[in-house]
Amino acid sequence: MPKFRIPGPLRRLSNGESTVAVDATDLRGAIERLDEKFPGFKERLLDDSGEPRQFVNIYLNDEDIRLGEGLNSKLTDSDEIAIVPAVAGGA
Repeated sequence: MPKFRIPGPLRRLSNGESTVAVDATDLRGAIERLDEKFPGFKERLLDDSGEPRQFVNIYLNDEDIRLGEGLNSKLTDSDEIAIVPAVAGGA
């Protein structure tokens, strides 16, 4: 099953789990399954129109999904999905 890598700031939603396996055939479905297991993920990852939030990066096997098929990306059992909150700031 595809697996999400959960970043530290969001692990409170996953009961401390750093990886979560989901049964899904595409990325949109994977986010739905993740939210079913651990409510709150969908609203943090997707905006009101159902697209990835501006300050959240989602990678499928180290590739930014915005550069490919986005949430329609097909998944295989060996896929790894990384959620990376964008970092801003500096001096």
